[in-house]
Amino acid sequence: PYGTLTTYGDLARELGSVARAVGQACGTNPVPIVVPCHRVLAQGGGIGGFSGFHGTGSKRFLLALEGADSGQLDLSIGDAHAR
Repeated sequence: PYGTLTTYGDLARELGSVARAVGQACGTNPVPIVVPCHRVLAQGGGIGGFSGFHGTGSKRFLLALEGADSGQLDLSIGDAHAR
């Protein structure tokens, strides 16, 4: 759902896969707003390195637009580690 966040590892476990495969799928997602891969984060709440649409800058932008930085992430620093 809108604004819901998960990690690559949690999503991988749900799908019976591995985090790296989830990250690669997110990194090649051609429709990032329709399939909201920007809501999938690294373990510990970091932004992660996978983003198929204009890199992690667009991921940060979409997360901030959805209000995900309010207590869940610190998007103002490096790789957005959880608070």
